Amino acid sequence: MSAPKPRLLGISGSLRKGSNNTAILSSLADAIRDRAELVVLPLNKVPLYDGDIDVDPVPAGVAALRQAIADADGVIIATPEYNYGMSGVLKNALDWASRPYGKATLTGKPVLTFSSSPAFTGGVRAQAQLNETLTAIAAQLVLRPQTVIASVHEKVKEGRLVDETTLGYLKAGVEDLLSNIERNAAVIRQES
Repeated sequence: MSAPKPRLLGISGSLRKGSNNTAILSSLADAIRDRAELVVLPLNKVPLYDGDIDVDPVPAGVAALRQAIADADGVIIATPEYNYGMSGVLKNALDWASRPYGKATLTGKPVLTFSSSPAFTGGVRAQAQLNETLTAIAAQLVLRPQTVIASVHEKVKEGRLVDETTLGYLKAGVEDLLSNIERNAAVIRQES
């Protein structure tokens, strides 16, 4: 009997129906289907962070986000670049995911990030900001060269990532993520 495929959670920093980041995550899910299951969680139901409502029971959208992170073996986060930074939607979701302090399901979780932008910089500033926030949460960032997708509007057509070079680079990133997940599992097995 073969082991189940790793379960990956995709989080897009854009709510837009025609989001390039969501399209890229969906295309990536299809491309890695033989290696892992990648499920994209929309952030539409995650309210603005408010410590007054961060009590049991938390809002349903927050509970779903935290549970999806807990259930995943690893996370892939895609961010657009808005005004030289990550989107407010994504920052808000990460603020919720960083709680409760000391018990956040994102802490210690292997995470692969990428950014995209119509600009030639590919959202590099947003990705740097995203990685800094994930470091503060103590997520386990996949260490590799930054994945930034420049001129994204030319690489996504009809809701699909059509640039094979970019898709290949993202798949290599997923392989690194899967290696991190397997290393973590091996350590847990060894300590058991």
